Amino acid sequence: MATTAALLSQAQLYVCTDSQGLTLTAFEDWASLVYEAGVDIIQLRDKGMEAARELEYFAALRAAATRHGKLFAANDRADLAQLAQTSVLHLGQGDIPLPAARQLVQPGVLLGQSTNSVEQAERAMHSLADYYCIGPVWPTPTKPGRAATGLDVVSQVAQRAASIAPNKPWFAIGGIDVSNVAQVVEAGATRVVVVRAVTHAADPAEAARQLKAQLPRLG
Repeated sequence: MATTAALLSQAQLYVCTDSQGLTLTAFEDWASLVYEAGVDIIQLRDKGMEAARELEYFAALRAAATRHGKLFAANDRADLAQLAQTSVLHLGQGDIPLPAARQLVQPGVLLGQSTNSVEQAERAMHSLADYYCIGPVWPTPTKPGRAATGLDVVSQVAQRAASIAPNKPWFAIGGIDVSNVAQVVEAGATRVVVVRAVTHAADPAEAARQLKAQLPRLG
């Protein structure tokens, strides 16, 4: 089986979701469906759910990810990442520092970091993060009150990443869907994170396929 690092190097479509009000079985089925359609990473973040219940959903997600040879992620919580044996722990700017997170999770667990400016992204290029995200590119209700970075910042990050850390994956995030993903690609991104574009789609698998089809082939 491929290592987590190898899977990340080829990952292009990253979906963040809550439980969506689904039963455990239905959530596992949903995860399998979108993995099959081309999603490479699914992050479960359900801030309204108690940790014990969230671990049950992580177990369902882990089963789907293992079955399809894909990555799955926890957000913010190193303790949940460790207990759920996730392949990825994603951290925001205000979460525990990357060196501390590295001490708390098992070897092989990937660390991701959110960035909201060119300066933060450049720091992430030099950091312990295995990947980073830049955004939100457009305003999004999943990040209320956070100013959008716009496509120009995506272009700047793409240029700097090419010279500073060409082998470190990075993702554009924020308000991206099938109607505008081509603009993000034109700005220089080859990887994207989406939420509502898949989780709110009438046909999540078809939405994932359409998104993936508009991303350039890596390598």
